[in-house]
Amino acid sequence: MAGYEPDPTEITDDFSSAGSNQSGMRARNERLVLSLLRRLGPQAKAEIARKTGLSAQTVSVIMRALESDGLLEKGEKVRGRVGQPSVPMRLSPDGAYFLGMKVGRRSAELILVNFTGEELAHVTETYAFPTPDMALRFARQAVEEVCATLPIERRSRIAGMGIASPFFLWEWATMIGVDPDKMDAWRDFDLRAEVGALFDFPVYLGNDATSACGAELTFGTGTPPPDFLYIYIGYFIGGGIALNGSLYTGRSGNAGAIGPFLITTPSGAQKQLIDAASLIGLERRVEARAGDTNAMMTGQGAWEIDGGAVEDWLTEAVPALAQLIVGAGSIMDFPAVLIDGNMPSKLRDMVIAQVTKALEAMPSTGVVTPDIRAGTLGPRARPLGAASLPLSKRFMLED
Repeated sequence: MAGYEPDPTEITDDFSSAGSNQSGMRARNERLVLSLLRRLGPQAKAEIARKTGLSAQTVSVIMRALESDGLLEKGEKVRGRVGQPSVPMRLSPDGAYFLGMKVGRRSAELILVNFTGEELAHVTETYAFPTPDMALRFARQAVEEVCATLPIERRSRIAGMGIASPFFLWEWATMIGVDPDKMDAWRDFDLRAEVGALFDFPVYLGNDATSACGAELTFGTGTPPPDFLYIYIGYFIGGGIALNGSLYTGRSGNAGAIGPFLITTPSGAQKQLIDAASLIGLERRVEARAGDTNAMMTGQGAWEIDGGAVEDWLTEAVPALAQLIVGAGSIMDFPAVLIDGNMPSKLRDMVIAQVTKALEAMPSTGVVTPDIRAGTLGPRARPLGAASLPLSKRFMLED
């Protein structure tokens, strides 16, 4: 998990329980080593052996195999210590490549990233509402476009494609002002299978906000604790859960789906969080003031929108978010909550500041108030989360 730096004792305990020197465990131990290097950065073989509990001989065999496969490379020698200088091993950026496709309610995106998470190519398309035919056409054309940016000899290293999309897309038609019949085709459409039939590499599917949480774990630059609640404010709000440094998706893959969470409005009425704290609410307020919402479609750059619309939206969204956080904290005792979204960082920071203030004013007897932090990926979180799916499935330890 990029950015998480527990103390060495904690790492040794966690990884020792996962490591094994028994025959037949090489694939798992390779994932173990790759996960450690992704989490902590370049490490010497002796450090890897110490932190995983694997023998020095086992680590040497694993490192040689991973280096031979092009997944690892030698770093710069570390001098200045007693004895021979150590040579840390690190992930090789060109060891593998991953495609991440986000299919949202208002836009589709496809990115190509390398083994260390660097974005190499990006294609996006906006629309009034998504359809299965549109998703397949976009996948076909966008994959061809981004793959053309790779040298021919490296295209065989594309290890898979992930798709991040809201579950139950057909249920959101009325909420976004679309005739339900126009989105009903999603009900019986297997997006993963249909996209997978187009390509030779494996294709994986995840909930969009849950995948964004996975991107924070895999590619994020912050230092979150191993357990946290993740809130992603997009056109509709969603979330994810991290437990023990790993993404927890639940029985149906929908854990952390915070949108349906019931909140109470100042008037005493009940509504779902999705109705109070989603960007669709801000967009409608901007439109009511005859403002331009084009920039909000992509989440890119500064939004030149009416300050009154923002304040009005925050007045409804912030108390709702505070209620969610107290409710979630009473069940899971999260030490931190990460808030991110498809919005400029300035607006995200306003949300965090006001939510923090609202939590201070709420009754919280018996509940430890979590630390409210900013996510680090913003609008890139969902397509990066999609790209993290094949990376995690094929190269990381997930339990």
